Amino acid sequence: MSCLGVLFAMPKKDVDALLVSKYDEDRLEYLQHGIEEDYLDFDSPILKYAAELDKSWDAIHRVMTDGSFGFDNGTFPLNHVIMGGESLYHKNDYYMILKTPEQVKAIWNALKIITESWFRERYFQIDPYDYGHDVDEEDFLYTWEWFNSSLPVWERAAREDRYMLFTVDQ
Repeated sequence: MSCLGVLFAMPKKDVDALLVSKYDEDRLEYLQHGIEEDYLDFDSPILKYAAELDKSWDAIHRVMTDGSFGFDNGTFPLNHVIMGGESLYHKNDYYMILKTPEQVKAIWNALKIITESWFRERYFQIDPYDYGHDVDEEDFLYTWEWFNSSLPVWERAAREDRYMLFTVDQ
């Protein structure tokens, strides 16, 4: 698996369509053949509501929390940027984590004031052994770039009362 993370800023109707599925397999099918195909199509008008994170999502989560990987570490709202929220999938091959419009607004208000120096300080506190990757300038720049590229989607989602769905295959 590729471990590529994506954020989707979704209106309620799309979330409702995802939640109709009661089984994990059906939700994953809808995600992969509905949401991903619609939102990630380069010709789609809703592409602006998706933010690809590549593999940076892991480090972003660690920066936003206590430096470790977990679902409930750190404090709200920053701990909800990646792994915090309602888990919609309960197997170990995929994560689907939903944030409500209210949570999205709180997250955006916290994200919009983050500086590179704050992010850098938190990034270089990550334990490389626990992270499983070198904590170095190259990875910092990679992580910072992907984080920054997600900010317009967070802003749009907060402004338009959208949900945010974080997904990644494992």
